[in-house]
Amino acid sequence: MVSILPLKVTDATVERGDKRLLGPIDLELGTAGLTIVLGPNGAGKSTLLRMLHGLERPGTGRVRYAAPRALAFAHQAFVFQIPVMLRRSVLGNLTYPLTAHGTKRAEAEKQALTWLKKLGLAGHEHQRASQLSGGERQKLALARALIRAPQLLFLDEPCANLDGASTRDIERLILAARESGTRILMATHDLGQARRLASDVLFLNKGHIVETAPATRFFEAPTAPEAQAFLNGDLVL
Repeated sequence: MVSILPLKVTDATVERGDKRLLGPIDLELGTAGLTIVLGPNGAGKSTLLRMLHGLERPGTGRVRYAAPRALAFAHQAFVFQIPVMLRRSVLGNLTYPLTAHGTKRAEAEKQALTWLKKLGLAGHEHQRASQLSGGERQKLALARALIRAPQLLFLDEPCANLDGASTRDIERLILAARESGTRILMATHDLGQARRLASDVLFLNKGHIVETAPATRFFEAPTAPEAQAFLNGDLVL
């Protein structure tokens, strides 16, 4: 399989009207690991993920994958903070990404049923996805993203509105995906979660990357004053 990584970003910005939301950004995302994106509200975390995934077009600069654009987008996935459910059954939500890419329906349903067992949703396959609880919908959205084993996965605050049990289940799925080789870039406000999951950290403030570091070094001795303030629970100005 052709690798879509590394992902290289050069002098990229995102603007809306006359307001710059992000950048300029220079970044290289390697082939392995789980990068946690941290920063205060409005720092540009979601905008960064959306730009890298192609949901936001850079106004200037370049976002370049190691493979052609169409191939790169076919081998990545995005999970939003508020899970998006297709107007289908639970099973239909999981089979869709497979059948849409040519998998025969019988095989797609076989794989989907295996995933439903992992999620603790066996027996719910014919239920409308919209009728699931918030935690169940988020697990289903994550499984739908993972079922095709993407090379790259973007997660935008996937546990923001979940209870402890659902967060634990989501984190287990995320860690299993990382161990299976999926490269993950995840935004979160939860420092405890960041410490549990991160292999490295990317810290944003006011649309700029102000620090990148291995997770252990970042949490023990951040170098940027803004990162120090954030970890101390102080206001980041």
